[in-house]
Amino acid sequence: MTAARLVRTASLAALPALVAAYAVPVVSTFGPLRNRVMPRLSGRGRSDHIALTFDDGPDRMSTPHFLRLLAARHVRATFFLLGHEAHRSPDLVREIAAAGHEIGIHGWLHRPLLLRGPRATYDDFARARDTVADITGSRPTLFRPPYGVMSTAAHLAAHRLGLTPVLWTCWGEDWTARATPESVLRTVTADLDGGATILLHDSDCTSAPGAWRSALGALPLILDACARRGYEVGRLRDHGRPHPA
Repeated sequence: MTAARLVRTASLAALPALVAAYAVPVVSTFGPLRNRVMPRLSGRGRSDHIALTFDDGPDRMSTPHFLRLLAARHVRATFFLLGHEAHRSPDLVREIAAAGHEIGIHGWLHRPLLLRGPRATYDDFARARDTVADITGSRPTLFRPPYGVMSTAAHLAAHRLGLTPVLWTCWGEDWTARATPESVLRTVTADLDGGATILLHDSDCTSAPGAWRSALGALPLILDACARRGYEVGRLRDHGRPHPA
C-alpha cells in the first residue's frame, strides 16, 4: 500500500470520530438533560427570579408591540437579535437598548451551526456582535445559537469573541401556525419554576407568518402567572448565580 493510500485510508477511518467530536455539543439541545446537567447553559438563575428572553428580532412590525407591553408592565428583558435584522433596523435596536433591555446576539443569519465550518461560524458571530456594538455603543456578551444547537466550532468562536452561550429552560412553542396565547401560556408554565429562563419570539422572520401574535397575547398572562408564584421577572444579567447541577 502506498503512503498516499495509507494517509487516505487513515483519514477516512478518522472521519466519523471527527464528525462526532464536532457535533458532541448537540446533546445540549435536549432540554431535560440540559436543564439537569448544564444549568449555566440553560440559563438557570436564582430561585426567586425568572429571566424573560426573546429571539429573532428586531422586527419593525412586531417588536414595538412587545416593547410597549413590557414598558407598561415595568419589565425589562433580554433580546437575542439577528445581526442581519439589527442592520436593517438600527433605530429599533437603539430603542430596545434605551428602554433598559439587555441585548445578546442570535448570529448574523438564522442558520444551523452544524452546517458551518469554524471560520464561517466565527465570522457570523463576529459580524453580528460588531453590528450591534456599532449601533448601541456597547458590545454584547451573550449569545444564543439558532435552533438552540451548538457545535464545537460555536463554543470556540464564542470563547474567542467573549460571548457566553445561553439557551433556556422553558419555551412557548410560539413559532407554529397553530399556536395561540393560551397554548403558549400552557407550554411555558408546564416547565416554569424559580430560576427559569423563558424563550419567546418577538418576530416571525423564521416562524409561521403572524406567529408573534401568540407570544404577544401570552406575555401578560405569563407575567401574571409569575407574579402569582412570587417570581420577579427580568433580564439575564439580573438572574443571579445558577443553581447547582
